[in-house]
Amino acid sequence: MEKHEVVSAVETALTEVLEREVSGLAAGDRLFEDLHLDSTSVLELLMALEDGIGIEIDPETLDMDDFQSVGTLTDYLLARRAEAGDVVGAGER
Repeated sequence: MEKHEVVSAVETALTEVLEREVSGLAAGDRLFEDLHLDSTSVLELLMALEDGIGIEIDPETLDMDDFQSVGTLTDYLLARRAEAGDVVGAGER
């Protein structure tokens, strides 16, 4: 999965969670300050991303630094996807 595909999945998940169109995200867009997420919407976002990207997010691997911006969240998701890739993505190749 490419970085732009993950950003697109984040946009789709945010549109669902925030119940408004979210598009054109930049890596520097801050999740809490710019997009106005709160703790409840972050949990909803993570559940939507699990479905959208096809990964399971382990709460033990989460750190608040991963939620600083769209870029940090994308990097976190790509890392989780890479770790799970051999298991989840094996049938996709």
